[in-house]
This record gives sequence, C-alpha cells and structure tokens, in this order.
Amino acid sequence: MSGLRGITGWLAAVTIAVMFASSGAFARQAWRGGGGQRSQPRMQAQPQRHAGQWLRQHQNMSPEQQRKALENDPQFRNLSPERQQQLRDRLDRFNSRPPEERQRILNRMETWEHLTPEQKGEARQLHDQMQQLSPDRRQAVNNEIQTLRGMPPAARERTLNSDAVKGRFSPQEQDMLNNASKLPLAAPSQPPQ
Repeated sequence: MSGLRGITGWLAAVTIAVMFASSGAFARQAWRGGGGQRSQPRMQAQPQRHAGQWLRQHQNMSPEQQRKALENDPQFRNLSPERQQQLRDRLDRFNSRPPEERQRILNRMETWEHLTPEQKGEARQLHDQMQQLSPDRRQAVNNEIQTLRGMPPAARERTLNSDAVKGRFSPQEQDMLNNASKLPLAAPSQPPQ
C-alpha cells in the first residue's frame, strides 16, 4: 500500500503508535482530533511504555484474542464509548495489513519514540508540507526519501546536491528532501525470513 511509504506513512503510523504507547493499551498522550496536537498526560502515576509495546506484546495473538485483551484492559474500559470504538477500528485496520506492513509500522513507532521533541516537531511540519503537494509530486518525493534512506550519509549528501535532484524537484521539494534526510527515519523494512 503506497499510502504508508516514506515520511507520510512514517508519520501516519504515529496515530497507531500513540494509541498503544503507554501502560495497558493506550497512550497517556493521545492525539486530539486531526490536528496533530497532543493532550496533557491523563495518568501521571503509570510509567510510560514505548510506542507499539502493546501491539508487540499481543502480535502473536489472533485478532479475536487481541480484541478480547483490549476489551479487558482497564484503561480501555475508562474511555468513552466513542473513543473505544475508534480504537477498536484502528486495531482492526492495523490487523488487516500484511505482516510486513505491520512490522514496518511497529518499527516506525519505535523510531518515533526516540525522536527529540524538536525532531518530532520537524517531522510534523514536514508531514504538513507533504500533504500540500499533489499526489504525483508527493509520491515522487516519497520515492526519493526511500532511496535516500538506503544511502550512507556522504552519498545522500551528494545525491541531494546533484543536478539530477535539482532538475527533478522544485526548491520547496528539495528543502523537504533535505529536511527528511536529517531526521533519523526508521530503516527500510527487511523482507520476512
């Protein structure tokens, strides 16, 4: 599914990441609306876990077993019925993806967890800029980001400064590529063995 590739997909995975980041099934800092802003932590007493930890702990369960674990989670039970349904739907969407895509999402969650607040802000800004591109330009930038992710830093720098990149991408897109290359993005997915 091309919608989950590149920086756009990496940031889209954050929605799932935040959902499963804390003790039990859900994030202490859940995303509000669609604005990308986080609410204040609601459960200060509990230690925070890494994004995706709940999913990793339950990944070998069937979707039915996962749903049962979700329904039995004390934090889940304290949510409004609307929020519970949103999270059930997200879990269903996550489980409907192929195994390699689920693993890529989990890897992106882990990468996100290790970004500094400044890097997270830069990544959100980059995501917003990507959304302003036309679908074909967004795909072209995503493809270039994928290519850059597989390069050593010196080769990445040469590529970014090359006439080929300058000829294929607008100055705005070149800035986006440069900014994306400075973020510690999750490594490209490895094929399952």
